[in-house]
Amino acid sequence: MRHKASFGPSSGSRPRRTPRVVLVGLLLASAGCATWNPAPPMAAERAAAANSYRGNLRVSVKGEDLRGRSDAIVAFHRPSQMRIEIPGHAGARLVAVVRGERLTAVLPAHRAVLEAPATAADFDALLGVALVPAELMDMLVGVAPPRLRSYRAGWGERLPERIEAVLPDGTRFKASVDDPEIGISLPAAAFEFPPHPGYRPVDAAEARRLLVGR
Repeated sequence: MRHKASFGPSSGSRPRRTPRVVLVGLLLASAGCATWNPAPPMAAERAAAANSYRGNLRVSVKGEDLRGRSDAIVAFHRPSQMRIEIPGHAGARLVAVVRGERLTAVLPAHRAVLEAPATAADFDALLGVALVPAELMDMLVGVAPPRLRSYRAGWGERLPERIEAVLPDGTRFKASVDDPEIGISLPAAAFEFPPHPGYRPVDAAEARRLLVGR
């Protein structure tokens, strides 16, 4: 029979204390090893060459006038198709699809739709991430876009599972990624513009206000 370990002091002796500095050092070392592993052999090359991707992200952004956190489901098919969903308690809060140079994003709870060019400026206004879709694709598979001020990735077996970057405008971007996949078959319907009959048109700034509830 396997016995449960006891973490309390025994009745006959006082526990020896490990110096705080040693504990802190061990924790930092452990966290560093677990989080910022380098890419396994050939993983970076395979990821960079992949034409499709899907992952569940927890994202935080912090800029001069912006601070926010959100879950997101991201999928893409290179070179120019991307889907971003931000989930909510009663369905998606945002569904955004990029096809070619066009971005269509709907906010179902508000019956609002954004139709705009898929530029860094519109992604920034909507999501606080001043990148074009191709740059975001590269970041997720472990490739640092040249315009970034800094970038680092902590790898799992095949793909980055943690990403930190400073974007061109100084915004700090952090993401942890669950269950990332590459080279998968994604349904064509995932990259159809989301239906929005009767939705009122909004610009990116208003869409973001609706998204964050301000």
